[in-house]
Amino acid sequence: MLPPLKIIKEGLHRTTEALAAELAQPGSATPDWSELEWRLAAVSSAVHGVSPLLGRGCTWDVPEWRHFLSAQREHVALRHQRIVALLERIDQAARSAGVALVPLKGCALHAMGLYVPGERPMADIDLLVREADVERTSRLLLQLGYVTSFEQWKHRVFKPRAAEPPAVLGEHRDTPINIELHAHIRERLPVSVADISEQIHPSQPRAGLNGYPSTGALMRHLLLHAAGNICNRSLRLLHVHDIAQLSARMSPDDWDRCLDERAAAPAWWAFPPLAMAARYYPVTVPEAVLNRLHAACPTILRSISRHQTLTQVSCSDLWLHAFPGIEWSRSLGDAVQYVKHRIRPPQEAIQQRKDMVRTQLWLRDQRWVTAPQKRRVLTWLTQPVPRMDTMFAVRVGLESPAT
Repeated sequence: MLPPLKIIKEGLHRTTEALAAELAQPGSATPDWSELEWRLAAVSSAVHGVSPLLGRGCTWDVPEWRHFLSAQREHVALRHQRIVALLERIDQAARSAGVALVPLKGCALHAMGLYVPGERPMADIDLLVREADVERTSRLLLQLGYVTSFEQWKHRVFKPRAAEPPAVLGEHRDTPINIELHAHIRERLPVSVADISEQIHPSQPRAGLNGYPSTGALMRHLLLHAAGNICNRSLRLLHVHDIAQLSARMSPDDWDRCLDERAAAPAWWAFPPLAMAARYYPVTVPEAVLNRLHAACPTILRSISRHQTLTQVSCSDLWLHAFPGIEWSRSLGDAVQYVKHRIRPPQEAIQQRKDMVRTQLWLRDQRWVTAPQKRRVLTWLTQPVPRMDTMFAVRVGLESPAT
């Protein structure tokens, strides 16, 4: 039997904020938590992707906690070896096929030495390719032993043949390495699209794997990705940590490249993720950069962003929201369209939900996800509904903690 949801909600909030503070400034005293709270701390660190990072610096002296962090670090290091080997195979195949690819986010952060193997988990490999090369790259991945899992407006997802993820808390060395193939880098915020693809594609691509055009371009991508996750209430502490760590390495010229107002997609969306990073990692984000973005951010969003916590915009907030991210609407028309789509989803959103139910372990056998839309809307508006992804992690963490 699980504890009451109210206790789980409070425990997730308490542990998430404590972990965020400890990751940013290690060395705090060991919390006086109950056994349940330590279990929920493991859940929080796992869903936020920071267990191996905490294993490096956290000094909290609880044997089970230390063992969990150590085991997670080992799993991430072993899985990183598999990812590196797969990237080498992709590079060789892309060179032979004459296709230029850009490994995104975590791959790029590792390549520049921001992390060492075992510190930062990667859920999958993200690759950017020109739209004209999507089909060729897809065939390349099929030849490497992958099959198409599903496709949505942001990317096409491939998975290894006959691979099933283990039902464990956090990282596991045997978790299949999926590949997400992108022809564009874009986010819906919440209905209007921010697209930065042209700032991410290399100006002089070569066959095989390419890096980002600049450190500023990498930061621009991290910020847009984090903005999309804040809007969808799925931000992870790892996203905030990435931004803070990269920010500490950036020069004024890097920031100019990142926030170039002449770009096709002005960075009005960059203030909330940078404000979040500055809140948890003081002095890592230059004040001049925050001031530069302050005026570009819509008034309501800017005001809300000043006070939001990590818990409020992540899966550590246990309850689903009827209209998550509506404050990101840039006009009344956008807000109205968003509400309409939430009440009566377009066919694309319905198909995406079906694909998620079919492919995501945490959604299997969950009647809420396949319930009629009218019942879902009525439930949203009349009672708290727990998030399925969070509850899956809580159940696994409380019933059989990962080692």
